[in-house]
Amino acid sequence: MNGDIKAILISEEEIKKRVKELGEQLSREYEGKKVIMICLLKGASYFTCDLSRAMSIPVRMEYMVASSYGDSTDSSGSVAVRLDIKDNITGLHVLLVDDIIDTGLTFARVKNLLQLKNPASIRTVAMCDKKDRRLNGMEADYVGFTIPDEFVVGYGLDYAGDYRNLPFIGVLNPHVYARTK
Repeated sequence: MNGDIKAILISEEEIKKRVKELGEQLSREYEGKKVIMICLLKGASYFTCDLSRAMSIPVRMEYMVASSYGDSTDSSGSVAVRLDIKDNITGLHVLLVDDIIDTGLTFARVKNLLQLKNPASIRTVAMCDKKDRRLNGMEADYVGFTIPDEFVVGYGLDYAGDYRNLPFIGVLNPHVYARTK
């Protein structure tokens, strides 16, 4: 990465351990229920797949595309939903999964849209939580890691589409996004 990563914030081993813990917790809490995980693409794809494999109960999968960032390092404040789910979720227990909750705008907007589809319940799962950036009262029901207000990449998190494939979560060196501003 030639100096693009300033520091590793969460190691690959820490991620694996925490995903396993979350999978076990969700399996216990949702035992005997019809569960559908809705992955917010593209960022949550790695986390959602790993989390579903860490669960010991049957889980359906669906996907949505919603974003407030685009190619920027700051939220636009407006959430665009570009791909909605196809499955009927009436009566199902929804686990809405995202890579990160920071402003809270994406989770709040998507959760409100999903409520209109009459699920039995909706709970939110975020790999990372940047509490310092919250613009609303939204809190994730399940959180992998609480992180500082740094721009992070890896394990699905990206900057302008790059760095998603890193096996860890790292702090992006500011010189990377400074050259595109």
